[in-house]
Amino acid sequence: MPTGIFIALLGYLLGSIPIGLLLSRIFAKVDPRTAGSKNIGATNVFRTAGKTLGILTLIGDILKGLIPGIVIRWVATDQWGLSADQWIAIAGLSPFLGHIFPIFLGFKGGKGVATAVGVYLPISPLSVLIEVFVFMGIVWKWRFISLGSMICATTIPILIAFFRSDSQAYFVISVIIAALILYRHQSNIVRLLQGTENKWKP
Repeated sequence: MPTGIFIALLGYLLGSIPIGLLLSRIFAKVDPRTAGSKNIGATNVFRTAGKTLGILTLIGDILKGLIPGIVIRWVATDQWGLSADQWIAIAGLSPFLGHIFPIFLGFKGGKGVATAVGVYLPISPLSVLIEVFVFMGIVWKWRFISLGSMICATTIPILIAFFRSDSQAYFVISVIIAALILYRHQSNIVRLLQGTENKWKP
């Protein structure tokens, strides 16, 4: 078995670990799947289980995307007709898919934004830094976490294409990630259009 497939499988399993759910149930006796927006991500954990658990969930979800991307860089080589960059892209995408479609929760997971940040950090840290400022500006102006998340998800492929023009694989996974994040935010899009979306209250 190519090393890239092995790391991708481990990455998927890592991504499938519902950190927000575990932290909320252990330390706050709250199930985020039945409270607030009913999502296991950091924003809903922040709202339903407290700031500390929300921040820990954010860090944990980012690390889920970051770790496989770092590990694969040490061992990636051209195998099975795929380049090292393509294996890096596959291994990077795997924890994101695990977070959205976790095997441990019947393939019903989070929205993947924080995990995507972890995926992008080893690929293009400058792109992530720019999007952090874009996200903060949107949330400061309009107070919608979901709006900031979706705009950043759909614009980062442009930054990846610019800063990592050496690898088409990275651009491809960024488009896949953007499409899936928008898919997972369908209910948020409806609420934004109806004017009923919850605003961020720090």
